[in-house]
Amino acid sequence: MAKTRTGFALALLVSGAVTAASAAQPATWTQPIKPFRIAPHIYYVGSRGLSAYLITSHDGAILIDGTVKENAALVEHNIVSVGVPLKSMKWIVSDHAHSDHVGALAQIKRDTGARFASSAGDRVALERGVPRGDTDYDPARFHFPPIKVDRVVADGQSLAVGEMVLTAHLTPGHTPGCTSWSTSVSDGGRRLQVLFLCSITVAGNILVGNRAYPAIVADYENTFAKLSRMKADIVLTSHPEIADVIEREARVEAGDRRAFIDPKVLATIVARSRANFADALSKAQAAKRAAP
Repeated sequence: MAKTRTGFALALLVSGAVTAASAAQPATWTQPIKPFRIAPHIYYVGSRGLSAYLITSHDGAILIDGTVKENAALVEHNIVSVGVPLKSMKWIVSDHAHSDHVGALAQIKRDTGARFASSAGDRVALERGVPRGDTDYDPARFHFPPIKVDRVVADGQSLAVGEMVLTAHLTPGHTPGCTSWSTSVSDGGRRLQVLFLCSITVAGNILVGNRAYPAIVADYENTFAKLSRMKADIVLTSHPEIADVIEREARVEAGDRRAFIDPKVLATIVARSRANFADALSKAQAAKRAAP
C-alpha cells in the first residue's frame, strides 16, 4: 500500500462525487479494461477508474455497483465476456448512492431483469436519483437515473444465489446508506474472507451543520470503529486505486497469484481515512468558530 499514497489521495477527492475543486470527470472512469478474475467466483467487470464486481454461482450471479451511466454497455459487455449471460443475473446491489457508482444500474437492471437491493438509508436517494446530504458541490449536477429498490436489507442480512452468500454491513457516513458487503470463497483449501468496502472518505461532505444529514459525524465515527474490528483477506473498493485493484491484477499476470490476498489492507485504508476525516472535521469546526 505504501506506493499508492498518490492514488489514495486522488480517491479522497473523487470518491463518491467530483468536488468543486475538480469538476471534470476523470477519463479513466469510462476507459474500458479487460475484465479479470480476482478470486473463485469473483470478477472485476468495471472500467479502469471505477469498479464493478461480479459474483458468480451455479444458479446465477450478483452484480455489485455499475459505475457511471455511460458505462452500462461496457459493464454488460464485461459480464458476458467472463461467460455470464445477462439474464442469469439474480441480484444487483450498490455500496452507496452516488452517480459514479450507480449511474448505469437502472439500465443494467432493465437489461438483466435482476432485482435490486439496498439499505434503507440510501433508498430514497436511489429511487429519486438524487444524492442526499449537504456537500461543497452542487448535488444537482450528479443526478442519476432512478432505480427501484426491490428489497431493503438491514445490517447483517444476506442475499444468496446458489452457493454464494453476500452479507450487508451498514457503514454510513459517506452516504446515509453506505453499505459494505462481504462474502467468502474457497481457494486451494483455504477459506478467504472478501470485503467489498463502501467509500469511507469525506469527499466534499459537509461535516459541521449538515442539515440534510445531521448524524453524519456520528455515523463516520461509528463506521470507523466498526471497520476497525473487522477482518478481511481480500478488500475490494468502488474506486479501484484505494485498494490497488488494477495494480494487483498486473501482479497476478506477472505470476503472483496471491496478489489480492492482503489482510493488512483494511486496517491501512481505515486508518488513513479516519485521519483524513479527523483533519477535515477539525478544520470545519475551526472555521465555524471563526465565522462571524
